[in-house]
Amino acid sequence: MDTPAIACEGLCKRFGSKTALDHLDLSVPQGTVHGLLGPNGAGKTTAVRVLTTLLRPDSGRARVAGFDVARQASQVRARIGLAGQNAAVEEILSGRQNLVMFGRLCHLPAAAARRRAGELLSQFALAEAEDKPVRHYSGGMRRRLDLAASFIVAPRVLFLDEPTTGLDPRGRNEVWQMIRALAAVGTTVLLTTQYLEEADQLADAVTVIAAGRVIAEGTPDELKTLAGGDRIDVTVRAAGDLAPAARLLKARLGTDVRIDHEGRELSVPVTDRLAALTQIIGSLREENITAEDITVRRPTLDDAFLHLTGQQAPGRTVPAAEVTTP
Repeated sequence: MDTPAIACEGLCKRFGSKTALDHLDLSVPQGTVHGLLGPNGAGKTTAVRVLTTLLRPDSGRARVAGFDVARQASQVRARIGLAGQNAAVEEILSGRQNLVMFGRLCHLPAAAARRRAGELLSQFALAEAEDKPVRHYSGGMRRRLDLAASFIVAPRVLFLDEPTTGLDPRGRNEVWQMIRALAAVGTTVLLTTQYLEEADQLADAVTVIAAGRVIAEGTPDELKTLAGGDRIDVTVRAAGDLAPAARLLKARLGTDVRIDHEGRELSVPVTDRLAALTQIIGSLREENITAEDITVRRPTLDDAFLHLTGQQAPGRTVPAAEVTTP
């Protein structure tokens, strides 16, 4: 069995009276993308800083690329790359100059640094802008340059701490493409992110942490099942039809119906999506209730995250309430 690229056992880290990591366990197989999710303050960045030797753990053990992060820090650093939340590139320099500078900081000879810069500019689709000052780069281009800098020494394990924070959708997609390309050639990637779609799109497996502890782990699809099964959401045209529609669907489908008065929306759990959809449409038509929209919704990673952490869904100001039949 292959040795995990990242392995933590009982990892603890405190800052004064605050516990950032509380006996954290983590195992990431080689050549995979692993998502590390959690609310603000959960300990994601602290975990990355410990695993990249920027912080020493108070207790527990962690190994990266086969080396102990506390006792063999120099060996770990020689085998990893790190891209933090903010691009660490110099804006007055060109893309090529930045990469040559990083190469020299990694103790490459001048000729080798120039050669490696050229390889990375091509690999990260930046060759056409290699001589432009970075201040003229888009957000996505800066992020790609930052990723390229973390690959000066071709790391076996790459740590990405919220790499797409602040990027527009186009820039985010550019970074996603690069992460997929890196994983395709065998690089192990540990990705922390608050964008759950990002983890769903990229990660082979996900670990959810809260208050420095693991509260769930598995593939994205496995975590989604924790939030329940499929649902059908119905938005009625007239607010006065909301309660009658809820009672109707509860009686016809034999299940609880959630109601959102502000959005004029009903949400019904279902097992057979197609059969339930047909029955809902027919039942509403029989009672002359007009639906503006009917949506079949499968559980998302966002649903699982909210279920696990207890946080309210973004943009939902009125909690859904169970409908009771008089």
